[in-house]
Amino acid sequence: MKLLKFSITTLAALIVVACSRESPESQLPPKVVEITVRDEMKYDLTGFEVKPGQKVQLTVKNIGKLPKESMGHEVVVLAWNTDVAKFVEDGLAHPETDFIAPEQQSKVLAHTKLLGPGESDTITFAAPRISASYDFVCAFPGHFASGMKGTMTVAY
Repeated sequence: MKLLKFSITTLAALIVVACSRESPESQLPPKVVEITVRDEMKYDLTGFEVKPGQKVQLTVKNIGKLPKESMGHEVVVLAWNTDVAKFVEDGLAHPETDFIAPEQQSKVLAHTKLLGPGESDTITFAAPRISASYDFVCAFPGHFASGMKGTMTVAY
């Protein structure tokens, strides 16, 4: 019985120590990414690379002139293997949530707010720990279809 108690105590201590160690990814400096958007419905940056688990500081700047109601822009980073066309289509009926459908929310890794002219937004998130390509899109109606998309590549 004493051996069992000792083993459980030892196991618990090892778990605490293992969980409290910082992962190598958390020691990396954040990846700083800046994306500029205009009224032409294109991102000026369509791809960037990060390490698994690395913090990402993403800033989006809308330097367009058209009003947000007709030409709002955002960046929505999606989970791996998301059906992007369906994600965007489902969001069309949800302007109140920046065109992200409630039933698709679980597919969102991170997103900026919907931006009007002269606005910017900065978000910080951890990249997924699985190496893969992750799509990012503008979910505003018509923008994805016009080419407002890109890829975050997570790789060692």
